[in-house]
Amino acid sequence: MAQRHAIVVGGGIGGLGAAIGLRKVGWQVTVLERAPEFTAIGAGISLWPNAQRALAELGVKPRISAQRGGGLVDWRGRRLANWDADLFVRSHGLPLGATHRANLIETLRSALPDECLRTGVEVTSVEQNGLVHHDSGSIEADLIVAADGIHSPIRQALFPSARVAYSGGAAFRGIAKLPLKPTLSTTWAAGIEIGVLPLLDDEVYWWVSEARPAGIRHADVHAYLSAKYGRWHDPIPQLIDTTPEILLHDTHHLATPLPSYTRGRIALLGDAAHAMPPFLGQGGCQALEDAVVLASHVKESTVDEALRRYDAERRPRTQKVAKASIQAGASGPLLRNPAAVALRSAFTRLLPAAVTTRVGASISRWQPPALS
Repeated sequence: MAQRHAIVVGGGIGGLGAAIGLRKVGWQVTVLERAPEFTAIGAGISLWPNAQRALAELGVKPRISAQRGGGLVDWRGRRLANWDADLFVRSHGLPLGATHRANLIETLRSALPDECLRTGVEVTSVEQNGLVHHDSGSIEADLIVAADGIHSPIRQALFPSARVAYSGGAAFRGIAKLPLKPTLSTTWAAGIEIGVLPLLDDEVYWWVSEARPAGIRHADVHAYLSAKYGRWHDPIPQLIDTTPEILLHDTHHLATPLPSYTRGRIALLGDAAHAMPPFLGQGGCQALEDAVVLASHVKESTVDEALRRYDAERRPRTQKVAKASIQAGASGPLLRNPAAVALRSAFTRLLPAAVTTRVGASISRWQPPALS
């Protein structure tokens, strides 16, 4: 029996993960990436236990910083809720992890042989029978994996009514080096969330989420953030001042849940299938889950049956997580009413650590299927 061949369109976290999984179950894989090289847009990424298990099943081991305690605080640094690392492990099964996105992409890329990877290739269209057209020719495959991101041209061709919407907030992100590494923290204020996530090697990933209209830009991002947050609790001012490059992006999500993640021999994966707001930190994690589940189903089944099972398994779960992410934004960074914010803070202070630490466990306790 001839070795089956998959084309993966997109070389991000989900696309590279899918390529690794498919090779692990015996498929020939070609990854087509339109950028001239495999790079990561963004600063850091939280790797919840479900993503760590997916990576382990793929046989990939990025350098991960395990979080060891922290809490939820207000802008002055007054504690609203404690975050207990031991309780987290008991509830979720593993510590919360974090890494630099560039490290994760490079680790995934390095798990694939160079002959699998083609950069600078612009896919122009795909056909449901497995034919991929690109700027210098066509390739025929047994399976097409559309991992081409939130603005996926493949998804839009298959589901023209699918709509990407603004999630209601802009995100500033950066990585700084601090000699005294802080603990994990999330700071809440009206319409604002600031996250601090320690990485390895004295690096700290941080972000500021602001509820505001889309499209606002600043002549000097450092000056804007320093003026607004320079009197907030440590280490927020230091992180802003010592970050060489601060990224600013409006956040978006797929506002139209898809009726299917497959069409013919095409499987949508990651943001192309279920782009979600960042408020639960599950976007990349769900893409890695997709990769493992897809590989598990094509391991022995026909492509048609494998894609039917993939859709039946992944669509309900990811759409539920996406909905929960929207709800988390509404009650978290996007909450602006002062009375509602005060009530949220008062309620949060009453919750024991055993309760707050369990948040997200129903998602993160996911176990991957075996690929070996």
